[in-house]
Amino acid sequence: MPGPTDEILARIEHTLDTIRPYINSHRGHVEVVDFDVADGTLLLRMGGTCHGCAASTLTLKHGIESRLRQAVPEVRAVEAI
Repeated sequence: MPGPTDEILARIEHTLDTIRPYINSHRGHVEVVDFDVADGTLLLRMGGTCHGCAASTLTLKHGIESRLRQAVPEVRAVEAI
């Protein structure tokens, strides 16, 4: 039976799906690694051309994190691993 974490992860994936076309257009990708419900930290893996790109931090914090925090209030912080 799906639990509250599954529902949150589904909303996170749905929100990321709205951002992925932009990231893909730059030959990058993003995937969810883990979400800590207790402290609201979402771990993402940035890949493709995003991996190691100087702009990926800006994309992560000002694009992905701000969109996720608006759409999924349980997400308080986003970190790339």
